[in-house]
Amino acid sequence: AAVGVAGGQWAAGRPDAGPGGSADATNVSADGTGTVASVAAKVTPSVVEVRTDSATGSGVVISKDGEILTNNHVVAGADRVQVRLSDGRTVSARVVGTDPDLDMALLKAEGVRGLTPAALGGSKSLRVGDQVVAVGSPSGLTGSVTSGIVSALDREVTVPREDGERERQREHWPFEYGGGRYNGDLGERTTSYRAIQTDAALNPGNSGGPLFDMAGRVVGINSAIYSPTGGGPGQGGQAGNVGLGFAIPIDDVVKILDDLRAGS
Repeated sequence: AAVGVAGGQWAAGRPDAGPGGSADATNVSADGTGTVASVAAKVTPSVVEVRTDSATGSGVVISKDGEILTNNHVVAGADRVQVRLSDGRTVSARVVGTDPDLDMALLKAEGVRGLTPAALGGSKSLRVGDQVVAVGSPSGLTGSVTSGIVSALDREVTVPREDGERERQREHWPFEYGGGRYNGDLGERTTSYRAIQTDAALNPGNSGGPLFDMAGRVVGINSAIYSPTGGGPGQGGQAGNVGLGFAIPIDDVVKILDDLRAGS
């Protein structure tokens, strides 16, 4: 059954947010169970802040030599991409491949090695009520950790489809869910996907960041938030978390990973 909403916003932020602190590096491992604190300690070295000339988002490292997953809408049309690593370094990155239909992109950080990749889990086994942990850079606060549960599965959400050309700077990110459109017109080009719904706090800047299970494995890529207010980050009506966030299931991302690596 559809759940009615009053508005929505992509989780991408604005690049003028102030930088946050960085996390101390530790090894990522999947040990079966853990507390939020233990999961956070394991995974924060694998999470980065992604900055372009028009957006701020998050990403997750998936290889030691700097492959990073993020949302396509974070980097679409960007002239320059930089990533802030967990150790505080900021390095340039290039866009290797994108999939606008799933709103996913693969980046490659330049001149790095020995990074800590996150373990990719499986989203098929998720159950409603499972505890999850989100890590990202809301409003530039690097390495912010929130937790919650899986509220629902297979929620169909629709967002603008960013094809790579420069888009106008959006202050109100349009969003379609439950048969209604909110925060303005989505435009002629849209894309839909079946999302994980979570009540873990997601705010502008969390886009592209990972959603972890309690074994420290990536089960989703955070991509959209619902908010009853429409102001963009840095605006008087800035949107905030109300416990309705959406993530792209990692199983769907894994299916297109080879294509992203091939530059599709």
